[in-house]
Amino acid sequence: MKRLLVFFTAIVLLQQLKAQDMTKFNLYNPKEDAAAAIKEAVKTAGSQNKHVFIQVGGNWCIWCARFNNFITEDESLKNYIDSNFVVYHLNYSPENKNQEVLARYGFPQRFGFPVFLILNEKGELIHTENSAYLEEGKGYSKLKVIEFLKNWSKSALDPTLYKEQ
Repeated sequence: MKRLLVFFTAIVLLQQLKAQDMTKFNLYNPKEDAAAAIKEAVKTAGSQNKHVFIQVGGNWCIWCARFNNFITEDESLKNYIDSNFVVYHLNYSPENKNQEVLARYGFPQRFGFPVFLILNEKGELIHTENSAYLEEGKGYSKLKVIEFLKNWSKSALDPTLYKEQ
């Protein structure tokens, strides 16, 4: 009986440690001037012929941590994002909800967190993605994520691809 109790206690403790590790990430900066940071990301994207990928969320958000881990630990996803997007993590937390910035983009927080924004090289919002559409089971679907990224890359919106021949 003691062994069983020790076993279950160990499982509970390991799960708590794993959950704590996932919330100890620091992608989002509540003190950052988001409008200025986005302006800089847009400038960089324009000079690199890319779009801007904004992940809206907070350091409190377990799904934000999961998504970040998902795309940074998979080499093909990481390479695709690095090649096609300038990434910015827009903070939403009690310390700073960035309400003015989010209002400019149509209140994407209505979809929950994380939520993704794609801006073109002029800084115009061209797409908002509810992250729930990219989920599968208890995580994210690589197929859904790569399809989303490919559909909103700068090259996918090249008008010359769609001219009739």
